[in-house]
Amino acid sequence: MTIRTIIVDDEKLAIQGLQLRLENFPDVEVIDTCANGREAIRKIKTEKPDLVFLDIQMPGFDGFSVVKGVMEIEPPLFVFVTAYQEHAIRAFEANAVNYLMKPVDEDRLADTLERVRTRIAEKRSAEEAEKLKGVLAEVAPDAVEGLGEEDDASARYEKLINVKDRGQIFRVDVDSIEHIEAAGDYMCIYTGDNSLILRETMKDLERRLDPRIFQRVHRSTIVNLDKVRQVKPHTNGECFLVLESSAQVKVSRSYRDVVARFVH
Repeated sequence: MTIRTIIVDDEKLAIQGLQLRLENFPDVEVIDTCANGREAIRKIKTEKPDLVFLDIQMPGFDGFSVVKGVMEIEPPLFVFVTAYQEHAIRAFEANAVNYLMKPVDEDRLADTLERVRTRIAEKRSAEEAEKLKGVLAEVAPDAVEGLGEEDDASARYEKLINVKDRGQIFRVDVDSIEHIEAAGDYMCIYTGDNSLILRETMKDLERRLDPRIFQRVHRSTIVNLDKVRQVKPHTNGECFLVLESSAQVKVSRSYRDVVARFVH
């Protein structure tokens, strides 16, 4: 698999430096470079690359304007490269694969390209599945009925959540979350070995998570049902769920129906 790539930066030395680092990755082919945002939009639309390394601070059209300028086509994957840390949150909001600081660290670049390979593979798998459904629709229409409905439902929910905590941006794999506890307008997200604070309401966060996996078990607690290892009865119709990390979460009487999934 060759990753067709365009580099966009108004600094010639920055382009040359990144090109030099990318030579260490045989599957990356730099098909073009651009010195400004307008040129980048034109080249992205004509060349249709898989990946764009995009500087943010450029005269005229900045990096975010480039992303907006190609939204009418199927956009490539974007990696923002900049000298300014304060743009990190906007970069992730623009659904960037990653955010690299200048000068680009080789280990971070390698990690970023691994994420790119994963995204491209997922995209191609989805395209192949759609082609297969198209063929089945012609030769065996009964087999297609209902096919993919579960996948479509899953696609509506987050796979990664970006969390700004202690001045850093963390990309949390949703599947790694064990439980979430509310404290006002803040959420404490617990994974097996870490905890992070997210500024968001419980109601808004619930909308982003797949309800088949993440269920409210208390007015201030959401649990990943896949991480439940034991149910421990308690008094007054309440109980505790023992999670994969051995953490215990209380289930209030109002949410006893959630526990029923484990005992029937």
